[in-house]
Amino acid sequence: MRAKTVLPAVAMTAVSMVLTLAVVVMWLGTAVPWPVALVVGLGIDGGWLATLAYERRLAAQGDHNRAVTAVGWSFGILATGVLVAHALTAEHSAGAWLAVAWLPIAAKALWLVHSMWERTALTPVALDAIRGIQQEARDEAAVARARLRAEAATEETRLTAVTEAGARVARVQAKTAQTLSGAWSTLETARAGEDTGRALTSVTARVTPGVTPRWELPVWGPSEPLAARSLESAPALTDEALDVIVDEIRTSEMPALSYREMAARFRAAGHSASEVRLRAAWKRVA
Repeated sequence: MRAKTVLPAVAMTAVSMVLTLAVVVMWLGTAVPWPVALVVGLGIDGGWLATLAYERRLAAQGDHNRAVTAVGWSFGILATGVLVAHALTAEHSAGAWLAVAWLPIAAKALWLVHSMWERTALTPVALDAIRGIQQEARDEAAVARARLRAEAATEETRLTAVTEAGARVARVQAKTAQTLSGAWSTLETARAGEDTGRALTSVTARVTPGVTPRWELPVWGPSEPLAARSLESAPALTDEALDVIVDEIRTSEMPALSYREMAARFRAAGHSASEVRLRAAWKRVA
């Protein structure tokens, strides 16, 4: 992994040093003797190489010196300036020389990248530990997502079942209410009709001259059952006693009470009698 960053930096440094030396020798060789131009080029490259070596030594020790870094960048900028000046004064191929003038700065940038990689590099053991932690976190997240999806699906199924059951109950109740309403309407129509009312009266009460008792509708609503103990403890009434009690309750108010009102007061008073006997007593006294 280290070679991926150090080899490009070394190659770029070598190319930029050779290019700088060649440009200095060609450019200054026309004005001064070539040995002098060679010394100038080697001085620029040597100073850059020396500061780079010292920076690498400090980096290996885990240290850093800003002055050395500034000197190294100064040599890089100087080499770049020489290349740019040569490109601007060249009579031929000025664009080509200007295109390679950035190589010294690029070499310094590559060494900077390599130093940053060294400061952040980890051992294989640490990398394996980090990968294990990341994989464990991904596994836990996947399990949590699967659990949430399963719980959501279960809750959705439960709510659907409850909703469907409630809808079925509501439909049955609505249908039952509609049937009872229709039956009640039929009974009310029969009760209100003159001919049907007379016919029902003739079979529900004895024929009495001048008296036509009104046929009562059956009670539709909640009822309160009597306690078993009261039914067992209360003695059964005879027909005569039942007739007396029914007649007293019926004639307790004027006009006379209806059968439903009489039956309600009969039960409220604590008396006990079956519906068949109570209605028979009502017919006898009415």
